[in-house]
Amino acid sequence: MKHLPLTTEEERDPMTVFAYALKAPETRRQYPRRFKIFLDFLKLNGAIQDQAKQFLFKARQNPTWAESTFMKFIDYQKERSIRREISESTISNYYKATKLFCEMNDLTLNWKKIARGLPTGRKSANDRAPTLEEIQKLVEYPDRRIKPIVYVMVSSGIRIGAWDFLQWKHVTPITNGFGEIIAAKLLVYPQDREEHYTFITREAFTCLKEWMDFRASYGETITEESWLIRDLWQTSNMKYGAKFGLATYPKKLKSTAIKRLLERALWEQGIRHPLVPGTRHTKNISAYLLIG
Repeated sequence: MKHLPLTTEEERDPMTVFAYALKAPETRRQYPRRFKIFLDFLKLNGAIQDQAKQFLFKARQNPTWAESTFMKFIDYQKERSIRREISESTISNYYKATKLFCEMNDLTLNWKKIARGLPTGRKSANDRAPTLEEIQKLVEYPDRRIKPIVYVMVSSGIRIGAWDFLQWKHVTPITNGFGEIIAAKLLVYPQDREEHYTFITREAFTCLKEWMDFRASYGETITEESWLIRDLWQTSNMKYGAKFGLATYPKKLKSTAIKRLLERALWEQGIRHPLVPGTRHTKNISAYLLIG
């Protein structure tokens, strides 16, 4: 059956079909971004939805072109890996995202042939773990949200994307026989296929509790449905340059904003510096905080 150009409203949007297969929260966040890197490599114009339609139409007309172009893309990424700009596992992630898009949109390519060029062996980039001194310096950044964010991430192992789902009801303190809090249980990705429990230290729970109590002291009604990390509001003892909200009308701080907040803290606290030739920054804040 001949495929027509995807130019009419009646045609299925290929990105919508692609998204149907993305079940886990982290996959929904990462796969479209990884696929777009391939589309940008092709120098296609427009937003990702437009780029995807252009690629799909051309690939259906000429599968050989699609295979050849994808192999050139992998070769380019392998060169970046040699320069230690990315890890070898990142190339595999690009491959998985693009392959899934094609499969969901009924585009058949010779994946066995393409996969032969994927690198094997070393799976990690030239990243390093932060020192305890760097973590201590990071939590000294003058934003009350930094300390609970860092302490929870370091002790629990959650990724940045998990913050989009975490509410106060997902944190359960654990006590010993004397009623003393010794740790807390954290429900990650609630009501999702990737739902699971992890644990945070007593210090991390204390930071969270102090942050929630601070919000309550300014008039916010804290309930089980309260988001763990929210926007800022004007107080008499905080000096920030950002636009403030109201203490009584909290707005969830999305994971993308939390990532920017942490990266800003890394720079302003002098933990990150301009690169020396031959070195690279950790590619994301999750990896920097020892959580893989």
